[in-house]
Amino acid sequence: MKQVDIVGRRKIWFSISSALIVLIIAASFVLGVKLDIQFSGGTIITYTFTGQADKASFEKTVEDSLGQPVTLREQYDVNTGLPNYIITLTNKSGITPDQQIAVNEALQTQFPDNNVNAASISNVDPTIGRDFFLKSIVAVVAASILMIIYIAFRFRKMNGWSAGVIAVMALLHDLIIAYGAFVICGFPLNDSFIAVMLTILGYSINNTIIVYDRVRENRRLLPVKTTYKDLVNLSVNQSMTRSINTTVSTVIAVGCVCAMSLIYHVNSILTFSLPLLVGMFAGFFSSMFISGPLWAFWQERKRAQKSAS
Repeated sequence: MKQVDIVGRRKIWFSISSALIVLIIAASFVLGVKLDIQFSGGTIITYTFTGQADKASFEKTVEDSLGQPVTLREQYDVNTGLPNYIITLTNKSGITPDQQIAVNEALQTQFPDNNVNAASISNVDPTIGRDFFLKSIVAVVAASILMIIYIAFRFRKMNGWSAGVIAVMALLHDLIIAYGAFVICGFPLNDSFIAVMLTILGYSINNTIIVYDRVRENRRLLPVKTTYKDLVNLSVNQSMTRSINTTVSTVIAVGCVCAMSLIYHVNSILTFSLPLLVGMFAGFFSSMFISGPLWAFWQERKRAQKSAS
């Protein structure tokens, strides 16, 4: 099988990653980052109705009645099979009984034949969501530190500290790409965002560890004068088929979930499965084309500095 010069083309891989990260940063400012009500606080109102009710007209009626912007999303009731409209208000003060009555009367006037009713109203305190978000960040930081220590110990024969730091850098790359999927698709950051980040954190490191394992074994088997470029190229090419097979099988499963959520309009699953799908592709890319070449570049620089001194 012909060897692919992964390390020799590292500028291409690094440029692709850098361009994506810059695009995501720009999109965060241009498109804005949406926070779910769990993090921003507000009120959630679920409306049931019969027949067909135009979403745009429904949303505008609620906005005109309350005098503030709202977010409307459609959700199907599992028990009845009928659609419900979920109205989200980011007003932290909630909705007063008078406002609730006014909205109901406006909707019943606008849709007299649809039997519109407010099935449930709940106020959301952002404190719980923010505490959960902060604890998740602490978990990510703690996991990253433990990964560096573990990799440094396990791969100490290949300068493990540098390998650990680069593996975590590749993980951060994957997390940024997955975050970009939320921003570009217009998904709000919610508990699905936290779940995606933690899932990718565990999934993405797997392929990187496989590459590192091949590097360690090949360093023991190959001649001492073997360059870091040749060492990493051989190791990545040996790991490529296995990583492709693993990624494809996982992507097919998650892709099916993503497709079904699109077909049946299950937004809660879509906001998890689609960014996770993007994160898996990013994880494969970083493991094959970022972590290995970056480690080789690091070791070459260290060797050059020692030679110069």
